[in-house]
Amino acid sequence: MTKTLVWILVFIAAFAGLFFLQHLTRDTGASTTGPGYMEEGSAAADTTSLSGQELMNNFGCLNCHGNDLNGTPMAPPLVGMSKFYDRESLIAYLRNPEKNKTGARFDEYKTKYASGVMPSYGNKDVKELGKIADYLLTK
Repeated sequence: MTKTLVWILVFIAAFAGLFFLQHLTRDTGASTTGPGYMEEGSAAADTTSLSGQELMNNFGCLNCHGNDLNGTPMAPPLVGMSKFYDRESLIAYLRNPEKNKTGARFDEYKTKYASGVMPSYGNKDVKELGKIADYLLTK
């Protein structure tokens, strides 16, 4: 055999060995989602019985906005939302924050909370977002 053929066989054997090792060490049990986030398709993903406050905790809202919703250095407070939104407009904002960031308040937020990015919840059920909106509008 030529040296080239030997090196090709060594490379193929190494690749096959790594591929086999990957299948042996694959973790199939533990969730890789972070705290406060729900895994899609899991039994825990049934959120129909959760309140707006519980949904906010599950979606990770409290991680940035604070447990008391009074804001953190990362994100603005969520108390007093009824001054700025009605139910439908708050749901629209939650579904697509970038599209619905208008006004002087958001200009101030861009400078004060420059490192924070509000995630879009367009992939969530509108009924869940409605529960969150109802909860926030009472704060």
